[in-house]
Amino acid sequence: MQTLELNEFQENLLAIPEQLDVFAGGGRGGGKSYGLAMLILRHCEQYQEAARVLYIRKSYAGLRDFELTTREVFGLVYGTSARYNAQEHVWKLPNGGYVELGQLESHADYAKYQGRSFTLLIVDEAGQYAQPDLLDLLRSNMRGPKDVPIRMVVAANPGGPGHHWIAKRYVFQAGPWKPFHESRSKRTWVYAPSTFAGNHFIDRDQYREQLESSCPSDPELLRAWVDGDWAVNRGAYFASVLDESKNAVDPWKAIPESWDYWLAHDFGSAAPSVTYIMAQSPGDYHEDVFYPRGSVVLVDELATARKDNPNQGLGWTTATMAEEIKKMCERWDVKPRGVADDACFARTGFNAGSIADEFTRAGVYFEPAKKADRITGWSFMRRMLSDAGQVDKPGLYISRGCDYFWSTVPYLARDQKRVEDLDSTGPDHGADACRYGLMKLSRQASVMTFRW
Repeated sequence: MQTLELNEFQENLLAIPEQLDVFAGGGRGGGKSYGLAMLILRHCEQYQEAARVLYIRKSYAGLRDFELTTREVFGLVYGTSARYNAQEHVWKLPNGGYVELGQLESHADYAKYQGRSFTLLIVDEAGQYAQPDLLDLLRSNMRGPKDVPIRMVVAANPGGPGHHWIAKRYVFQAGPWKPFHESRSKRTWVYAPSTFAGNHFIDRDQYREQLESSCPSDPELLRAWVDGDWAVNRGAYFASVLDESKNAVDPWKAIPESWDYWLAHDFGSAAPSVTYIMAQSPGDYHEDVFYPRGSVVLVDELATARKDNPNQGLGWTTATMAEEIKKMCERWDVKPRGVADDACFARTGFNAGSIADEFTRAGVYFEPAKKADRITGWSFMRRMLSDAGQVDKPGLYISRGCDYFWSTVPYLARDQKRVEDLDSTGPDHGADACRYGLMKLSRQASVMTFRW
């Protein structure tokens, strides 16, 4: 009879007391999926017909690998006695245990689980969720008999869209394998890290070569994948170029008359809208700081995001937004003119106006940013961030008063399928607004003038 072998991480994972919830974090290739399958197997063996397990991924496509893992594990233990309904994605084990492999991408998907009860909830690849609200909602489904402990297990690799909230909630609370209280769930958790270096079931040299070839120009992302490093900014899109010590400037009192300025706007209603006042240096000192010619400063921002969710807007109308933009401009004694997302200029029907037309009627004047392709814009933005602090190159500087920028942009993740691009599922609205303003600038061979 074949036996189930475990690596050290999987043994330690199974040794965590059942009354504790678990965050299984770390690098790629550490054996998390097999460890999760073993947790499910043990739970069903212990509690049999009372065991109801829900394993969640963001997409059905993401379930396929784990389905194969469960086929391997359950096949070794139960043979043909374990029955899998591929259409419903449900395992029924001979001991009466119930295991469902489910998908959850939106609040509409949650309707499939509303009112149902599970004793063990496992969320895999949680880093694909830019915000935790859906996963928090799932906790309401955790209930069972008095003699069956309920438990939530979350697994993720660093570097995804949810990197920041996961690191803040689970990683930087206590050291690895040490229990800590998590305030949102009001539960005790344990951070259980893993790396491929501790997984003797794979060809570790070959796997490292694969990781290195996946991100040849991003040592920070490689470190996140190899070492499981969740330190703030590791694996983030702007990690290698954005540094608070050189890119952040103290809030200004006024914009010098010799500087050019313009607005940069990313529109949103259900999603946040972000507007920046951007100023460009003629090559001069301001408040004892020298800004080389062509340098750009994000002087102030207006962001319509909820405080508890940077990816959700306040639902403002265009008219309300325009009034607030004008108030911001009045404080700085600048005209409400600049560039906006090209989509603001799309007309929605015959004789219908655009969002830009609504702004114009309200006294805010935008022209299309003509943003070109995303990669070009991000490359230009990264270069200006990187050049900040140099005396002979124009850089990009951001006021410390731009709260939304500093609370979102440093933590935005790369697109896992297109590493040159930013993952658009995260709160990228501030980054987009900045990119629009810079792309207008990038096409000008000489210094732009926006004083209409």
